[in-house]
Amino acid sequence: MSAIAEGWSDLAAAWQRRQLALYFAWSETLARYRRSTLGPLWLVLGTIVGVAGLGFVWSILLNAKQSEYIPQVTVGLVVWQLIAGSITESAGLFARNASMVTNIRLPSFLITLQAFSRQFINLAHNLVVVVLVFLIFPQHSSPLMFLALPGLAIVSINLIALTQIIGLLGARYRDLDPLISSFVPILFFLSPVIYHSRQLGPAELVMSLNPVAHYIRVIRDPMMGVVPDLVSYGWVAGLTVVTVTLALWLTGARAYRLPYWM
Repeated sequence: MSAIAEGWSDLAAAWQRRQLALYFAWSETLARYRRSTLGPLWLVLGTIVGVAGLGFVWSILLNAKQSEYIPQVTVGLVVWQLIAGSITESAGLFARNASMVTNIRLPSFLITLQAFSRQFINLAHNLVVVVLVFLIFPQHSSPLMFLALPGLAIVSINLIALTQIIGLLGARYRDLDPLISSFVPILFFLSPVIYHSRQLGPAELVMSLNPVAHYIRVIRDPMMGVVPDLVSYGWVAGLTVVTVTLALWLTGARAYRLPYWM
């Protein structure tokens, strides 16, 4: 059996147990806030503070209308948190679950699905902030907002594949974890989270080479009443093929070594 076929087998086995991954992800979220009064709502409050700070300060610095800028920043920040959370956690994913990897025979993708489910739960909480902002600034609401759903779906597939890839590489090369943790804050300013690509002028061409920019566009643009351009859809579709293929191959070819790397 080829490595990709082995990877498909691992993914299929994990998908059959997806409810288990979701249960563990939800349990970890509750455990994190077990002794707090507001519980997971602290996620929402943290995002509100971030949106308020970035929205009001940067709207003044960029001389932008708050009614346009704050919704843009809100969606961009929520999507960024999903992307950054998935990438940052991925390098040390299997090391943090070493006891499970070494003692229980489980598909490696199950641990990845569990990690991404936790990030998606965070996203679901942060959507409360998005709803509140769009209730305050309803002029951006339109049927085009539903185009964000397929964008979110394909970005999620990319992030699951990236989590698996980086997780397997991080299990083998432990220096990858601190390297990614150092690079992600820089990536924040290189991605159109607190600004729009068109505000960069001639430098917008450089931004077109940033995959994270296209991840954000296919979700944020429809929320702002704009149809994402075909270039962004093409980038995301191409990245999906590459990341999924690489994740399946790497899983089939190297996942069986995970217990020895722990």
